Amino acid sequence: MKSSGMRRVTAEFLGTLFLVATVVGSGIMGERLAAGNVAIALLANTIATGAVLVALILAFGPISGAHLNPVVTLADAMEGGISWKEAPAYIFAQVAGGIGGAIVAHLMFGLPLASLSRHARGGAAQMFSEFVATFGLLAVIWGCSRLRSNATAFAVGAYITAAYWFTASTSFANPAVTIARSLSDTFSGIRPVDAPGFIVAQIAGAIAATVLFRWLIPALPLGAKDVVYPHENK
Repeated sequence: MKSSGMRRVTAEFLGTLFLVATVVGSGIMGERLAAGNVAIALLANTIATGAVLVALILAFGPISGAHLNPVVTLADAMEGGISWKEAPAYIFAQVAGGIGGAIVAHLMFGLPLASLSRHARGGAAQMFSEFVATFGLLAVIWGCSRLRSNATAFAVGAYITAAYWFTASTSFANPAVTIARSLSDTFSGIRPVDAPGFIVAQIAGAIAATVLFRWLIPALPLGAKDVVYPHENK
């Protein structure tokens, strides 16, 4: 892999690591401080996640596009923004970074490095929520990245903040995050047995939104390298 490719993959690893560290860490902190009030814990988790997404997209976007999410990479590859040859490296880095982020959060709060979650999130309603959450995320990304790319980071952060509350699943919308959270028996966790259903729904939602936006914005494939955030794909 060329040095430019290694920089992009490293950015995806670090960005996803910090994203998951924030999701898991803020969930732990929120639960500890909320005195049993789940709504307050979720609010703390929500605000931290939305805020860090804005920061991470702005920080890593110019390097890799700040996908930080395998389904975003899949959608970008579908539109020719990233080559299918490079996409597996992005996805591997995102999954590895996500797992690393869960470990970092556990270390910061004095917990075991990894622990299988017992938080049940199964059922058709939860999986449909993940389809809706991921469809909406890709709709925001495609719409903003083509029409007002400088606002994408803020739009994505705002959307995820809202989706935590309007979806029954609290909007994972990210296979790498889902895998990492299955290894965290904390507030933000998900049972490993429930994770595959979430991931299938996320992939379906991302593909559906991408196909729809080919029609909504006919010029979408032109400049598709700017998915999420404008960057040089060289």
